Amino acid sequence: MSLQLRSPRPLRKIVTVSLCALLGAGLAYAADEKEHHTATPIKHVVVIFQENVSFDHYFATYPVSKNPPGEPRFAAHRGSPTVNGLSGGLLTHNPNLVNPFRLDRSQAATCDQNHEYTDEQKAFHGGLMDLFVQTVGTGPGTDGFLICNATDVMGYFDGNTVTALWNYAQHFAMNDNSFNTTFGPSTPGALNLISGQTAGATSVHGDTSGDLTAGSVIGDPQPAFDNCSSRETVSMAGTNIGNLLNNKGVSWGFFQGGFRDCNVAHTGSDGKPKKDYIPHHEPFQYYASTANQAHLPPTSAALIGHAGDQANHQYDIADFWAAFDANNFPEVSFLKAPGFQDGHAGYSDPLAEQRFLVETINRLQNSPEWSETAVIISYDDSDGWYDHVMPPILSPSNTPADALNGPGNCGTSAPGSVQGKCGFGPRLPLIVISPFAKHNFVDGTLTDQSSILRFIEDNWGTGRIGGDSTDATAGTLFNMFDFSHRRSHRLFLDPISGQPTDGDHDGDDD
Repeated sequence: MSLQLRSPRPLRKIVTVSLCALLGAGLAYAADEKEHHTATPIKHVVVIFQENVSFDHYFATYPVSKNPPGEPRFAAHRGSPTVNGLSGGLLTHNPNLVNPFRLDRSQAATCDQNHEYTDEQKAFHGGLMDLFVQTVGTGPGTDGFLICNATDVMGYFDGNTVTALWNYAQHFAMNDNSFNTTFGPSTPGALNLISGQTAGATSVHGDTSGDLTAGSVIGDPQPAFDNCSSRETVSMAGTNIGNLLNNKGVSWGFFQGGFRDCNVAHTGSDGKPKKDYIPHHEPFQYYASTANQAHLPPTSAALIGHAGDQANHQYDIADFWAAFDANNFPEVSFLKAPGFQDGHAGYSDPLAEQRFLVETINRLQNSPEWSETAVIISYDDSDGWYDHVMPPILSPSNTPADALNGPGNCGTSAPGSVQGKCGFGPRLPLIVISPFAKHNFVDGTLTDQSSILRFIEDNWGTGRIGGDSTDATAGTLFNMFDFSHRRSHRLFLDPISGQPTDGDHDGDDD
């Protein structure tokens, strides 16, 4: 693979302003007028927000792979930590109708599973975790040319298919105790990422009765402030991380495949055309304050990420690279792959997702800013795929849509508490890739999607969302980092095989 190094940006003067109490070590950092004071050495956060994967679906047997002939081989480093995955009776005497089973690389394209708010709770069955086939498995039937069976929901991949992600976990940090903030599909996950909040929704157009309960989003309505929305829509009240970053003058953007032209499509893994842009995956479009309703392009690459431009921080993913190549790397970036590469079962798959992830991360690592960058790979929901871990219910709800502990119940909520956002939901993958990420490390800190939100808030000192946002109580990502020690590590992978190329190397900086 040929990689070209971008021209380095002018050297900037770093000013030490005070000792940082964070983690008991390190310094607080302040930069020139192009950047802002941060609590850590991280000056650029890139959140790659993918689709519909449970933790066990991708990491059930990590770090052990079957390694059959003809598939990319994965061999774990000596001393690699294990995860809370599937072993023993969970593999051979599982409480579900069938045991979990390995999906071969040739089976990468799978049918979409049921991942509705209510049905996921039923599958968890009060913590018994034994009704996945009956409640969230799909089939018999077809999805394009894919043949669907209800038992598919118990399938998992290993390092011979999700090879890149396993290699990233080997070289950087992974969390095996991270959860969907609430139960349900994509839109609640996307909203929790940017605001820690799914309440405060208002129906704007069409029948949203299946999308809202008690004023909280539990389904996939499309955003009201988006000209590409084509069915029922809702708007969100309140504050999101974009508002907080604007208040601090921090450059940021949400960059999504197909945003420039929402009619562009590619053939998905199910053999059917899939539009690159999917409106309900763009959370900032639900808020009037951060929407770019007409999908206006940025006026110039120099203005991408900055306030006052017509794009209002909402962009096509091509705009991210335009800014990046113009030495205008935003401080906070959310990347959303075009539909066929976002990993969502049915229209995408792990191999299509791997290509997007690897090509993106290879390019980021080949930049002068890599030494102060953190990439966070996370997911919006589980797609219903089996995971054996029952989450703690920190936000109970008792509405007609709840069913974890029987009809109308998902834990016991206190009088007056916000309803319709029961969580935590299913366990999801979470990986941090950075020169400051701990090496070959598995973190067990309890986290959720809004932990990413909290990391951004804490690093740039934005303050909290307020109200009923989960950012104030979200677990920290800081244990996945070692800010006292920077490694000059870059891991370049092949986007097809997911295996390291000759270009990767390891090293340490003081």
